[in-house]
Amino acid sequence: MRYEFSEVLNDLVDYFLLGDIQLLESFKQQHELPDDLARAFTTGDSGDLAVAEGVILPLAGVDNLPYHILFTLDGRTPALLEPGSRLKHRRNGYRLKVENRGLLLFTWRILQHFTNKTLGDLMARYQEPGRPIIELDNGWYEVEVLAGALVRDGLYEPAFEFVLTKAWGRGTAADIDLGYRYTLHGYFD
Repeated sequence: MRYEFSEVLNDLVDYFLLGDIQLLESFKQQHELPDDLARAFTTGDSGDLAVAEGVILPLAGVDNLPYHILFTLDGRTPALLEPGSRLKHRRNGYRLKVENRGLLLFTWRILQHFTNKTLGDLMARYQEPGRPIIELDNGWYEVEVLAGALVRDGLYEPAFEFVLTKAWGRGTAADIDLGYRYTLHGYFD
């Protein structure tokens, strides 16, 4: 199964985050973090802990472009590995936990004022068609991140693809480079 979303923007900040956003809210409460999660994540070790616990998967170095976002499940061949696609980045070893039957891609700006109201507003916006959110069974997932360009309407367009494989448990955390930059600007012109 594959889900595809077009024209996804990063809010002019070079970051995307993937995760169960309601699990992130629980993480915030459990660790008594402030509403400004962006500051907490960059000035302490709570961001690293959120990644290690499978709460979020950060993607740094994301250029300010409109992206195709794909979620690929059930062992299907990733679109970015199909003939005609241009793969630039391929990273595996990520693990994510889903506790609220949903996984979504969101921007760094959400973290800057992470309150119950802004979370509710975000979840309401994500009910609109075309938003990068999918429904998944609860549990652990291995995540491989691919980035590059796909042909859409005869043109190469930038894309991120998340290949999700159900895992039997948390497993051991891989040595993840949190500063790895997923830049694509100029790659597919």
